[in-house]
Amino acid sequence: MNTKTISEAQEIIQDNLDYTLFSWSKQKGIAPIAVKRAEGVYLYDYDGKRYIDFSSGLMNVNIGHGNQRVTDAVVKQMQEVAYVTPSCVTKVRGELGKKLAEICPGDLNKAFFTLCGATSIENGIKLARLYTGRHKILTRYQSYHGASYGAMSASGDPRRIPMDAQQAPNFVHFDLPYLYHWEYGEENLLKEAVASLKRVIAYEGPANIAAILLEGESGSSGCLKYPVGYLKAVREICNKHGILLIADEVMSGFGRTGKWFGFENHGIVPDMIAMAKGLTCGYLPFGCLMVSDKIAAKYDDTVLSLGLTYSAHPVSCAAALETLKIYEDEGLIENCIVMGNYVEQQVEKLKQKHPSIGDFRNTGLLGCIELVKNRKTKEPMAPFNAKPDEMAVMNKVATKIKELGMYTFVRWSYIFIAPPLIVTKEQIDEGLAIISEAISIADQYVN
Repeated sequence: MNTKTISEAQEIIQDNLDYTLFSWSKQKGIAPIAVKRAEGVYLYDYDGKRYIDFSSGLMNVNIGHGNQRVTDAVVKQMQEVAYVTPSCVTKVRGELGKKLAEICPGDLNKAFFTLCGATSIENGIKLARLYTGRHKILTRYQSYHGASYGAMSASGDPRRIPMDAQQAPNFVHFDLPYLYHWEYGEENLLKEAVASLKRVIAYEGPANIAAILLEGESGSSGCLKYPVGYLKAVREICNKHGILLIADEVMSGFGRTGKWFGFENHGIVPDMIAMAKGLTCGYLPFGCLMVSDKIAAKYDDTVLSLGLTYSAHPVSCAAALETLKIYEDEGLIENCIVMGNYVEQQVEKLKQKHPSIGDFRNTGLLGCIELVKNRKTKEPMAPFNAKPDEMAVMNKVATKIKELGMYTFVRWSYIFIAPPLIVTKEQIDEGLAIISEAISIADQYVN
C-alpha cells in the first residue's frame, strides 16, 4: 500500500467532509468509506480494501453493482435523446409502462413516473386525495415512507420527530405491534391489530379517509412481520369504506421478498403501488407510481394535477427497462427465494452460537437480526429510537462489521441482511462469518 494511494483516499474523504453534507448524521466524527469502484456484491475503496455489501446499498442495488447492461442501455439512450419534457413521449417510456403493467397484478396498468421513492409516495398521497375528495391518510407507526415533508409526515419513523412542528397535516398513525414482542400469540395479535385499526377509522370518520398507506413488507423499521391475514383484512376494510390502499414497495419491491412485490406474499392487490429503489437498482434516480385503471379513468376528461420536470426521464426509463430484463434473464427472483432460505438456515445455526441473537425476521432477502440483552425478557441491545449513549454496544458491533470488510445497515438493535439478489451461498457464508464475529461483541453484554 503506497503513500500516494493513502493520501488520495484521505483527500477524497476530506473534500467530502469539507464541502458536502451527510444524511441522517452529525457532521463531525464520521468516517465514510471512499468507494472507488463496485462490482457484483462488493465495494472497493481507494486503499484496495474490499467490502461485501450486505444491504445492497440502501436495499436498492438488487441486481448487484457494475452491471454493464444498464450502462450500455443508458449510453444508447443518451446518444439518441437525453431529455424531453413530460408532454412529449419516447419509445422507452411506452415500453417501460407496458412492461410494468405486465408485472403488476390486477388492473394496475398506468404508470406515473417520478424521481425517487419519496416523490412516488408524495404523488400517491396527492392522487388519493384528488380522487376521493377526502383528506386524511392513515399510516403505521414503525414505518418509513421517505424524507420529503409529506412522506416524512406519513412515516411513523422517529426521524420525523425533529420536524414534527412543521409536519404536513392530516396524517393519522395507528399502532401495529410485532409478534416477537407480543405476549399473546399471533392469532390474538391479528384480532387486536384489526380491531385497533377499525377503532381509529371510526374515530377519524371513514368518510374523511382518502387512503391507508402501508409497506408491502416492512423494511428499515426492522422487517416487522404482519400477522398472517392482516393485509387481507385491511383490503376488506378499505373496500367497505371506499378507502384507497397504497402499497409502499420502494424497498420491498422488485424481487427483494421473492416476489415482484412484497404485498404479493399476502394475496392482495392495492389501488396504487409506490416504487423506486429496485426499479433501477440505484444506477440512476427514478421512481414510479403505478395506478389502477379505475383511478386513471377519472382523469380521461379531468385534468390530472400531478407533474414533475423530470417525469418519465428517457435515460432513467432506459435504465429501468434494462433492469427489469436483467431480473428475468438472470433468474434473480428465483435466486432470491433459494438464497433467502439458505440465509434462514444459516442464521438458525448462529442462534445456537450467539445468546445475543433474539430474533431473525426475513422475507426473501429482506431480513434483520435483532440483538437482545436477555432472550427471556427480550430486552433489546439498543431500544427503539436509541439515544447515542444507548447505542454503545451496537456501535461497537457496527464498527467491527466495517473493520472486517462489510458494508451493511445497522440500526438500533438490528443488523440487516439484504444482499443483492445475485448473491451466492459462498458469499452468504462470507458475510455471515463477519456478522458472527461482530455479534460476539454483543454476546459479552448478555445477562
